[in-house]
Amino acid sequence: MKHIFEQTVYYGDTDAYGVVWHGSYLRWMEQARVEFCRELGLDLVEMKRNDIVIPVTNINIRYKASAKLDEKIIVESSISKASPITITFSQIIKHKETEKVFTIAEVEVVAVNGEGKIYRKMPEVLKSICEQALD
Repeated sequence: MKHIFEQTVYYGDTDAYGVVWHGSYLRWMEQARVEFCRELGLDLVEMKRNDIVIPVTNINIRYKASAKLDEKIIVESSISKASPITITFSQIIKHKETEKVFTIAEVEVVAVNGEGKIYRKMPEVLKSICEQALD
């Protein structure tokens, strides 16, 4: 299953030259993952109330090209792997019309409780969502 998140590049996303600042890509990927989770029926606020949060533990990102001011971009997100402890999201950011690739990333998250202790077995709510997304 693939999720598409659309975004326009605004001034606050760029440097003085109108080129997207590298951290903006990370923010867009986070927004896309949150929206993807919502689409899968996963309410991150409700999960937190149930003592489950999913922080990022590893990001491997390759910058291929630079997006520019006022361009329309899309972030394609999918779950590429789920283990008993981690979930790996694959995310590609590209130009909406030309499909020119700006970044390719693998983002790994883990489930932890409110005290930051890792769940050694993926909570059922996450496990079922991952199985749904991988099918």
